[in-house]
Amino acid sequence: MTAALSYEDAVKKLISEEPAFAVTQAEIRGVTYRVFENIPGTLPELLAASRAQHQDGALNYLNFEDKSWTYDAFVNAVMRCAVYLQSEHGVTKGTRVAMATRNSPEMLMMMMAIVQLGGVVVFLNSWWTTEELDYALQDSQAKLVFADGARLDRLEPLRSRLGITEAAIEYHTKNIKNNLQEEILNVENDVIPLPDDDFAIMYSSGTTGHPKGVVLTHRGAVNAVFTWLMQAAVQTLTDPPEYPDAPKPRPSALIVTPLFHVTATHPLFLLSLPAGAEVTLMDKWDAETAVHLIEKHKVTRILGVPTQSADLMAAAARLGADLSSLDYIGSGGAKRPAAQVKELTESFPDANIATGWGMTETNANGIGLVGAEYHARPGCAGRLYAPVQEIRFLDDDGRDVAPGEVGEITVKSPCNMREYLNKPEATAEVLQDGWLRTGDLGFMDEDGFITIVDRKKNIIIRGGENIACLDVEGALHRHPAVAEACAFSVPHDRLGEVVGAGIQLSAGAQVTAEELQRFLRDHIAHFKVPEHIWLQTDPLPRGATDKLDRRGLQSLCLETLKEGASHV
Repeated sequence: MTAALSYEDAVKKLISEEPAFAVTQAEIRGVTYRVFENIPGTLPELLAASRAQHQDGALNYLNFEDKSWTYDAFVNAVMRCAVYLQSEHGVTKGTRVAMATRNSPEMLMMMMAIVQLGGVVVFLNSWWTTEELDYALQDSQAKLVFADGARLDRLEPLRSRLGITEAAIEYHTKNIKNNLQEEILNVENDVIPLPDDDFAIMYSSGTTGHPKGVVLTHRGAVNAVFTWLMQAAVQTLTDPPEYPDAPKPRPSALIVTPLFHVTATHPLFLLSLPAGAEVTLMDKWDAETAVHLIEKHKVTRILGVPTQSADLMAAAARLGADLSSLDYIGSGGAKRPAAQVKELTESFPDANIATGWGMTETNANGIGLVGAEYHARPGCAGRLYAPVQEIRFLDDDGRDVAPGEVGEITVKSPCNMREYLNKPEATAEVLQDGWLRTGDLGFMDEDGFITIVDRKKNIIIRGGENIACLDVEGALHRHPAVAEACAFSVPHDRLGEVVGAGIQLSAGAQVTAEELQRFLRDHIAHFKVPEHIWLQTDPLPRGATDKLDRRGLQSLCLETLKEGASHV
């Protein structure tokens, strides 16, 4: 058995011996970054270069319900979509095309077709209301929107006012020319994207109420993908297999989270391309369906929010399934409870249990921990993924804190976003000389392990969905009975956190919690609607600077839950 290397030695070995992981420097927007030297520069190049990893396109690549596509068939569909977008809708370099759909093969095909032409994919949350879609479409100025089902209904009131063209997501399969080679040769060179061109705008909740459009580049996404690819290679050196010459099963990933989030698009779909992995797609989460799909397609990798790991564990126990094909059960979007690490390790002894921390703003790249090291440190976020990232821990004045002390996690890498769309002040606040101030507080121990202790932002993470407190409060203030509102997190056994709100009623007003919840469903997505509402006529508590005392109110309200007191 080969001797295990340290993480640092494994990284050095791969950088020096594997051309795919060689590192150089590049100047991007006036800042020098460490970057991978020999990787594809753009997502279209990544799609083309990955064909060899799928037996020159012959292997089965994508599964959805009762349909499957080989890699070549998938790429063929992407190219046909690109021809359709170019000829029927004039999509070219820089064109922003919005997508508001549930998970589907067509969504992946259309995403890659848009970037094939140098266009920019605007990912819209499929749970958003008409009001929320209205904001994002005005913010992004996307005029072509592909949608499905209920999303088409929600977009209809916006059609004439915003001048948008709606198309059902399935529409691209009709009237597309079939002479693929001839059509692709007709694509003009000026539509070919460059590494530092934008490839996507993904909306992320922030503390300013409205979601921010995070602008991501091709270089950022591809460097993130090869960072994760390298971590798999690192693990074989830090934890060598007992039988290194034994045949390894083909990687197979199950996508269970929405494709409008980086957790699904990046470390699952995009990573599957150079990893030579098969992909199985779920349109919505159902734990028992996931068990059946894992068994049917011999899935090796699943990555979701901690709630889904718990659901999967319970469903497998009910169905008597050991899910022995799984070798990786990861979590992202929210911190996994420490107790769950032990439970998953016992339930799935053949799988490596893993955790990851990343942001939309970092193309999901960040920190992670897997296997025995995670089992030994279940409260830890992990190590900074090598080799193109750097990390600092800063105080409120932007100075480095002493080693081991708590500071704001601040990262520099080519994976960082280009900007917040149309928000130069917000961009300048978090992105300084290539360093991204994440808003998360943490510290690094002497062995390089990072623990995240708190969030500076007023964000609630409900089952992996980020919810801005100010977004909820802004919707509550639309109701005439609400004089003041303050949103905060309420612990939840399954989802981690749900939304709570303390409300001061206007003088003489009368309203019930149920009435407020019904009102909110027309203004914000269902997952943002407070599950717990406390109503009072007295002013909400304030601190010494006359700001709302969010934590004080939260403590008072949560105490009523502990005592079993009624609230509305």
